[in-house]
Amino acid sequence: MKVKGLAMAVFALLLLMAGSVQVGNVVITGMLSPAWSQEKIIKIDGSSTVYPITEAVAEEFQKAKKGTVKVTVGISGTGGGFKKFSRGETDISDASRPITQKEIEACKEAGIQYIELPVAYDGLAVMVNPKNSWVTSMTVAQLKRIWEPAAEGKVTKWSYVNSAWPDVALKLYGPGVDSGTFDYFTEAIVGKSRASRGDFTASEDDNVLVQGVASDKGGLGFFGYAYYAENSDKLKLVAIDGGKGPVLPSEKTVMDGTYYPLSRPIFIYVNKKSAQRPEVKEFVDFYLKNAPTLVKQVKYIPLPDMAYKLAAERFSKRVTGTVFGGEAKVGVKIEDLLKLEKKK
Repeated sequence: MKVKGLAMAVFALLLLMAGSVQVGNVVITGMLSPAWSQEKIIKIDGSSTVYPITEAVAEEFQKAKKGTVKVTVGISGTGGGFKKFSRGETDISDASRPITQKEIEACKEAGIQYIELPVAYDGLAVMVNPKNSWVTSMTVAQLKRIWEPAAEGKVTKWSYVNSAWPDVALKLYGPGVDSGTFDYFTEAIVGKSRASRGDFTASEDDNVLVQGVASDKGGLGFFGYAYYAENSDKLKLVAIDGGKGPVLPSEKTVMDGTYYPLSRPIFIYVNKKSAQRPEVKEFVDFYLKNAPTLVKQVKYIPLPDMAYKLAAERFSKRVTGTVFGGEAKVGVKIEDLLKLEKKK
């Protein structure tokens, strides 16, 4: 009897742990699901620019949940992230630019509704090698001359941009074509998204770009300001003249829009269906609540308090779609767009 009682106890424990036990051809299901013994997973992918913020939030959230929720954060670029998001492979997509019309259509075809949430401001930093003694500022026109498609194979030396600059080989470094930073930069500088010369070193890993510019005297590159801030000892920041004189990116100049045209909001996009899961809802609420602090910790620029409040309200009401209409809006303040949407 004792042996039989012990066997029954073990059998009951197996039901609780495994959720079900097969006896012969019969599957007996326990009262608790398999999820009881497994951690829940939130899948995120996308922008390398937004990655440091989302990773910081994910670390703090996982600590708070004490191992009951796992958050995976990948880096495939904004475009790559939206491809996975539109296939239903991720719950949240990091994006350093608004969703495009093509990506909107892909989500629509797959039946995926999304909630667009701004999480920070970022300034695109333009950098040269510290040994570059001839450049402290550049105009938008000069940057366009360097990066436009017609420059490929032709504008290969600094002297070709400005005759006062030396006859040093111009080596370019920038994000790859799946990057939202690439999309935004080309829109702001060249005048058309994705319009760029192709003969430059491209990478979705911003650290590769840092090393490229840092090791090449004639190097010029662009990427998110936070990566410059992390590597300021290896790089020289260039002030950008958008028409009102040279301006360096900083918290103040990005927030007030004077760092023009390379200031932009950055985002997370949440699958509305995923947001029905308690762990995803808790994560997004945690993200928006703690963003002002964590954004600063990773050297990005927080949105105004009003913008976070409007974003939290947008998520709470599960407002789907984009306030950008499928295209980038250069130099826009996200809080103004959110206010306009609320009035509709």
